[in-house]
Amino acid sequence: MGNVTETKVQGQGSLKMNAQLGRWRKSPVFYPLIGFIVIFVVMALVNDNFLTANNLSNVARQVSIIAIIAVGMTCAILTGGIDLSVGPVMALSGTLTAGLMIAGFPVELAVLAGLLVGALFGAGNGLFVAYAKMPPIIVTLATMGIARGLALIYTGGYPISGLPEGFAFLGRGEIFGLQLPILVMLVVYILAFILLNKTPIGRYIYAIGGNEEAARLSGVRVSRYKLLVYTLSGLTAALAGIVLTSRLMSGQPNAGVGFELDAIAAVVLGGTAIAGGRGAIVGTLISAMMLGVLNNGLNLMGVLPYVQNVIKGGIILLAIYISRSRDK
Repeated sequence: MGNVTETKVQGQGSLKMNAQLGRWRKSPVFYPLIGFIVIFVVMALVNDNFLTANNLSNVARQVSIIAIIAVGMTCAILTGGIDLSVGPVMALSGTLTAGLMIAGFPVELAVLAGLLVGALFGAGNGLFVAYAKMPPIIVTLATMGIARGLALIYTGGYPISGLPEGFAFLGRGEIFGLQLPILVMLVVYILAFILLNKTPIGRYIYAIGGNEEAARLSGVRVSRYKLLVYTLSGLTAALAGIVLTSRLMSGQPNAGVGFELDAIAAVVLGGTAIAGGRGAIVGTLISAMMLGVLNNGLNLMGVLPYVQNVIKGGIILLAIYISRSRDK
């Protein structure tokens, strides 16, 4: 009798464990986390320099730029849209911030102006997408060229250097031993997590991506929240551009080339459905770290950049395939 009872208890425990594992596997974070762990372990095994404190710190600092951009990109893709202009917008915001400081503006005012320009560019994208009903990919492709062109016009095609030393703290400083770009990244993700998971705005963003017409019929002001999403995307791009400018102590008009693709890769690999409506901001952060670890490990191994692009492209295709298969 005792053996029968014990067997039943073990069976119930096994069923609960299997059910919990099944729920965990359905989470958007599951595959990104597994991928990150696998790539991290592989890179640690194949290169002795990978696990050094200095190298891991460099990885986190380098990842912070793409990760910040990917926050706004996640919000855009969750609504079923996309923002291809983030790379040029970060370049424009960074060069404008640098130029204002050279012109004698206080650091704080120059930074605010750079953030404002990014937010305004994002709002412009949102107006065309939400109110003019234009396809996001076309709108942001056009503003991608506009932002890059303005950055080159503003700088004459040359970097802006000679920035005040106090500005370097944002990109190179530390607080309690934690590099400031990493701290900024973590704060942005905490705020994004709260927005998407603890507020009505987050629920509306998911609802719009899941079924825009149903959301509209439910009373959600779809256009207003799309405008908000693209404004946030422009703002996070501007913040990333300013952090990068501070780290380099130079406003680079060609900064951010290809960053939109890296941000999209982080979002898709992070489990956000490319059609919108499903995803998790935590998955985006994990995938951004995974891509950073992959890039760093391949560099340490001496793999050519062109080969790295092939490898990353293959990983992205695999992630999309897994995502589509899971949706079915």
